[in-house]
Amino acid sequence: MRERWLRIDLAAQQLQVLDGDRTAASFAVSTSAKGAGERSASEQTPRGAHEVRALIGDGAPCGAVFVARQATGEICTPELRAAHPERDWILSRVIWLSGLEEGRNRGGDVDTYERYIYIHGTPDEELVGEARSHGCIRMRNADVITLFAMVEIGTRVWIDE
Repeated sequence: MRERWLRIDLAAQQLQVLDGDRTAASFAVSTSAKGAGERSASEQTPRGAHEVRALIGDGAPCGAVFVARQATGEICTPELRAAHPERDWILSRVIWLSGLEEGRNRGGDVDTYERYIYIHGTPDEELVGEARSHGCIRMRNADVITLFAMVEIGTRVWIDE
């Protein structure tokens, strides 16, 4: 069996699930509005080799709200969004990434894991496919739930421009 891995293409705003070199699935994503970069507080999407470090939210309902990687018990609605306009909404599932390249996306002020870079659902599903995030990889909620079931801790992730 071929190894499953993810490729995120920042220019195309696409995430591919690959089994070896065969595409098993493809999804539109929304990466950073500020482009690619690894520095802490840059709000940019980090590049290079990563892996899935944690999978959070198994079994949560579609639209479940997460704050600090904990389900709040809320489901995102237009009314909830209006009541909390300051939130950077993390919905449905959290796939937490960790960099594998020391000095590029691991360690010091370039550490993907310490920057809390996730693949997660968003309420702005109509904007998926456009660079709009604060560094994370946003997906439509049904898509991130599907992806969550396709990966495991240790799944390799390659992010390129």
